Amino acid sequence: MRFSVDAHAIGCHLTGNEVYIRNLLHEFAKLDRASDFIAYVSKPGAHLQVPKSVHTRHVSENPFRRLGLDLPMKLRFDKPDLLHVQYTSPLACSVPLVVSVHDVSYLEHPQYFTRFRSRQLRFTVKRTVEAAVRILTPSEFSRRAILRHYKLDERKVVVVPNAVSSSFRPVERESAAALVEEKFGISGPFVLTVGDLQPRKNHLGLLHAFEETLRQHPHLPHRLVFVGKETWYSKELHRAVLRSNIAGRVHFTGFVEDPDLLQFYGACDLFVFPSYYEGFGLPILEAMACGRAVACSSATAMPEVADAAGILFDPYSVPEMARAIGDVLLDEEMRVRLERLGTNRAASFTWERAAQRTLDVYYEVAGVSKTVPALKVRASSSP
Repeated sequence: MRFSVDAHAIGCHLTGNEVYIRNLLHEFAKLDRASDFIAYVSKPGAHLQVPKSVHTRHVSENPFRRLGLDLPMKLRFDKPDLLHVQYTSPLACSVPLVVSVHDVSYLEHPQYFTRFRSRQLRFTVKRTVEAAVRILTPSEFSRRAILRHYKLDERKVVVVPNAVSSSFRPVERESAAALVEEKFGISGPFVLTVGDLQPRKNHLGLLHAFEETLRQHPHLPHRLVFVGKETWYSKELHRAVLRSNIAGRVHFTGFVEDPDLLQFYGACDLFVFPSYYEGFGLPILEAMACGRAVACSSATAMPEVADAAGILFDPYSVPEMARAIGDVLLDEEMRVRLERLGTNRAASFTWERAAQRTLDVYYEVAGVSKTVPALKVRASSSP
């Protein structure tokens, strides 16, 4: 079999989309050595992040050229059994199509997007899901949302949960803190959040909740660290920090690579994920895999991911978020319990399992009844 994947996200710092496709490709190379895999990449050096057994083809970084010309030409030349894309397919697709739609926030909360981006996604994703043979999505929440907004045969929409990379693991807190201080100049205990600086991540709510936590418990020495790429929304958040009473205790790092992200997770006392809307919420699992206590939003797909291993709060309630932060920071026994539960929860989500399920879909779409041998995985409460 020959399977092709639009991997233009690799090297683009597209956070979840990049993590998703990069990890799938690495697991495909391990699981199915009988098939040929082709990754269409855009960024210089992106091929270095793809397994050597996966063939790479270069397509333009310009989305109009990539979708309108390069991908259709490459598909006609390579003749794969299918193409797997995220959200948007090429304008002309000569092979069966599998699409991953991680969420439909552009439909349910268009205010979190620029007007152009929202309209563009409305048009391109509708065209893509209607043409696709299978639609992959990471949570039951997203599956229900997709079926609510698009008139589709529900059998077309398959839940394949995301996972956490094995590179995220427990590290010694003091050594991680020393590395964070040396490289980023952030000293002392801190509360961490990870995600691009955009409205739906609710960073502003977290800022106010952290300010309230310190007002109620002024003896706490903690800082608040935002790890994530700057966006069009960043200026509003930076202005809010300057207006707050805690500007000197708030830090922005911008985008960081995974090795540094591991150290931030390892050094923090608490990871908080206050997002209003997520189709999955991968940073929740990453923090848990690093053995850190997690407090996260009770909205959308996040309770599916955290389950009973995290403290849930209403993202629209600053007092409730502040209370969750304070409870974990002040109660060492609770923090240790959450760290243990989180480590076990994260272990039930593996990219091996996600890749196995994805390959099963590939073979089904390609019309082959035989699937790659099932992984021997330990029994768990995994989704």
